[in-house]
Amino acid sequence: MPQLNSTNWVDYCVIALYFVVILCAGLYSARKSRTTADYFRGDGKVPWPLAGLTVWAAGFSAFIFVGVAGFVYNNGVGAMLVNLLPCACTYVLTALFFARMWRRSRISTPMEFLTRRYSASTTYFYSLLNLLPAAAVIGQGLYIVCLFVSSVLGFANQRIPIAGLTMSGFQVSVVVVGTVMVVYTAVGGLWGAVITSTVQSVIMVVMSVIVFFVTFIHLGHGAGVVAGLRHLWHEAPPRYFNLYDGSVSPLFWIGFGISEFLNYSVSWPIVQRLQSVDDERSARKLMVLCAGLATIAPLLWFLPVMGARVIFPDIRALWPALDVPEEASYASLALLLLPHGMLGIVVAAIFSAALGAANGVFNYITATVAHDVYVPLRRRFSGKETTDRQQIRVAHVTTVVIGVIAVVMALYIPRLGGAFKFMLNYLSLGMVFSVPVILGLIFRRTPWWSAIAAISAALCVGVTLMVLGIWKEQALARNILSETSVAAAVFAISSRWYRDDDPLSEGARRLSEDLDNPVVGAGPAAKSEGGLRVFGWIGKLSMVLGLLLMGCAFLPPGGQTSSSVNVAASLCLLAIGGGMWKVSLRDNA
Repeated sequence: MPQLNSTNWVDYCVIALYFVVILCAGLYSARKSRTTADYFRGDGKVPWPLAGLTVWAAGFSAFIFVGVAGFVYNNGVGAMLVNLLPCACTYVLTALFFARMWRRSRISTPMEFLTRRYSASTTYFYSLLNLLPAAAVIGQGLYIVCLFVSSVLGFANQRIPIAGLTMSGFQVSVVVVGTVMVVYTAVGGLWGAVITSTVQSVIMVVMSVIVFFVTFIHLGHGAGVVAGLRHLWHEAPPRYFNLYDGSVSPLFWIGFGISEFLNYSVSWPIVQRLQSVDDERSARKLMVLCAGLATIAPLLWFLPVMGARVIFPDIRALWPALDVPEEASYASLALLLLPHGMLGIVVAAIFSAALGAANGVFNYITATVAHDVYVPLRRRFSGKETTDRQQIRVAHVTTVVIGVIAVVMALYIPRLGGAFKFMLNYLSLGMVFSVPVILGLIFRRTPWWSAIAAISAALCVGVTLMVLGIWKEQALARNILSETSVAAAVFAISSRWYRDDDPLSEGARRLSEDLDNPVVGAGPAAKSEGGLRVFGWIGKLSMVLGLLLMGCAFLPPGGQTSSSVNVAASLCLLAIGGGMWKVSLRDNA
């Protein structure tokens, strides 16, 4: 069995610098988030390439490199395609149809759509029920990234005394990383999420390309990448390249496909990014960019994991303490093949994935509470209007509350069976919230209460089936199929009670008119004002990381590869960063 490398002070320095970088980015973002329009949707000035990168980045998280990596390691090509095709196809569908409709909805926050399409009561209903699922999503991402990082850095099982308490290294990392998430998101708003997610995308692309090449060069025994791919083809387990090998039921594929469609067509973070650009043409272009990235980029992640199946045929021997050792397959590749410096970049990239996903959820849920709940309630009970400063302060408080709940959940997920089981049994229940959103966007003649009725009926059925233990061996399919079917049926039946002359239908009628009228951009000057400068900031951050890796090239590499890997990664970061900085100069032209 190959001998794995271990992290050292060089990797810790890279990780520390990354934390400094993102906190500086948060402070920079605070200068751009002076109003609620800036804080919640970038005031419609986010350049579409940046918005596209953040949508794509928000579509994956540390779960890709842990849970999904383990799934692909076990099941091969079929598992890779089920994670690739639904996502890419949904992006194409959104680009062709939903991007235009979402941009025409002319909303400042995602939940504002519910108020316009249904009623304020629907927004309150969604807001209250969505707080816990939002915290659960953030908590799961926090759990995964801290489990990955604490294992790679070698302190997951160490006992650390803090203020009279004894905590494991994993628990300490949950608290520390959770605090960084909360502080950064509260300070930066949507601009902070944009900058972090774009830097994350740059790091992820560079890291993925490097890991891909070094994996197959290693598999090819120095004869090149093609030889490595050929070796994978001949040495992989039987049926590893079958599109379907019977290891997972067809119901799982159907349920997973539906959940991916709902997640990538109407998820609130994606809707928010579509509102952050100037017009519907930019919204369509950013989704086309996502479709392209979602088709090509996963091959850089999943093919190396399939190669890990040949390199580490008995991965449990490497990670005997882990309940699901195959989830450490990507980390094992990094520890085997990357030099010091790049190891730190890998850990930073996983941090980036978690921060990017969390920022999107944080931002939409705080926008909902501050703009769609606090403002109307304050107006109703006190008769006073709410200033931008007061809304942002409420958003900050909401971020802290959700962050604390997420940290607590991350600490308890191990007791609930781990990340994958948690997702199958609990997080999949929340996908039903997207059903009335997608249906309400297409079918516009249902009464104001149709979404509440559909969600209530679906949750009752889903929770009942889960409590009774029905189809527990098909938890994901059970939750997705039962809830979407019930929600769609109740929604369709409710149309019988729609009345066009009902005063409560006024909001839906106005929304329908907006959906039929294009959004015209504000013009080249307004589109570029301050927006392109963000490219310069991101470019400088990328070049700082590139220079750091160039310095690491002069240190002992460790592992089974040379310092040339650090040089290659450095040149990539410098080239990307220099290109972004050059683009930003147009803002001053």
